[in-house]
Amino acid sequence: MHQEQINHSKPNRLTTYIVVAMLLGIFAGYLMNKNASPEFIKDFAPKIKLLATMFLRLVQMIIAPLVFATLVVGIAKLGDLKAVGRVGGKAMIWFISASLLSLTLGLILVTITKPGVGVNIANADLEGAKDLMGKTKAFSLENFIEHVFPRSVIESMANNEILQLVVFSIFFGVALTAIGKKGENIINALDSLTHVVLKMVTYVMNLAPLGVFGAMTGVIAVKGLGILKTYAYYIGSFYLGLAVLWIILLLVGYLILKNRLKVLLKRLASPMAIAFNTASSEAVFPKMVEEMERFGCDKKIVSFTLPLGYSFNLDGSMMYMTFASMFIAQAYNITSVTESLSTQIAMLLVFMLTSKGIAGVPRASLVVVLATGGMFGIPPEGIGLVLAIDTFCDMGRSMTNVLGNALATAAVSKWEGALSHTHHSD
Repeated sequence: MHQEQINHSKPNRLTTYIVVAMLLGIFAGYLMNKNASPEFIKDFAPKIKLLATMFLRLVQMIIAPLVFATLVVGIAKLGDLKAVGRVGGKAMIWFISASLLSLTLGLILVTITKPGVGVNIANADLEGAKDLMGKTKAFSLENFIEHVFPRSVIESMANNEILQLVVFSIFFGVALTAIGKKGENIINALDSLTHVVLKMVTYVMNLAPLGVFGAMTGVIAVKGLGILKTYAYYIGSFYLGLAVLWIILLLVGYLILKNRLKVLLKRLASPMAIAFNTASSEAVFPKMVEEMERFGCDKKIVSFTLPLGYSFNLDGSMMYMTFASMFIAQAYNITSVTESLSTQIAMLLVFMLTSKGIAGVPRASLVVVLATGGMFGIPPEGIGLVLAIDTFCDMGRSMTNVLGNALATAAVSKWEGALSHTHHSD
């Protein structure tokens, strides 16, 4: 407790460093874009981006052990299968409602604002699109099943396949609960593992400002600030959509949490800043576990709900999928998509499925858009149109993913009567 009180000022300091690093990165990237030769920029940008790669890789190395340990311990400590089913059921009701809301909102707003109409197709980044196409498999039931059920838990951990890891952890946790006393040593060991990994998180998060600086400098050096002007309407429409989604989520959050919502948002300042600047909601998963527990959510519920949320509840990414696919359909004037409500509803339902288990890593949403869009006649090279500014949209959607998962975890804790007013939460 005392330790946590000492650490309380730290998140705010980290947030400040991250914002400073972002501004410095934009400034350094702009100077380079204006003054350096194209050859130098081409050589330099990938190198400075290595700072971001290093930070993201360090975070990714922590995620598999953390998801496994927290989820298994969470299930084991919930104690019986009825409790697991009850908490899981409440979480899934939230996840499905929030996903449908995000997808539908995205669809309505992109249809009203029509950011893709009249876009110059010649601006498409075809090289980048080709690169992404290599990672894509067309959506099929076989691929979906393979994506959900692990062939080997070691392989799932190695590839950071969060959804497969969740499936294994649920089976493991349920089995561990079923064997009773014999499983206690394993539960204690995994509990200790969680503490070790969370300690590693503190070390890794100190490198966040470096990662942010590298990511920003690299993007602006290559694209310049001009890219923002070209796509201002598209980015603006998407952020308008996110703003509407935030208002709805926060209203629901207020109805459930009342005045504690302010406290929760204060706790989320640092994780949201990291998610925004690294364009990765996965980058803050470990930090979120820590902050939600400090906010007063029951540890067992955090351990159970948060990993599930990272597979089933990526609200910002969901909205972006309908946004990007409709934008491409508008740009290429594919009337079978832009003018057919039944096609759009079918697309929503397919996205509900294909999006499950996309890790919160940069570009993951685009791979899903590519895989799913083909079913509806959306040309894969159209992804090249949104690639150039994807980073800027990714920042907003990653931040929204973090907010959505925090609210879901807090809501489930409240419904379970397991939200305490901790001394260090205010």
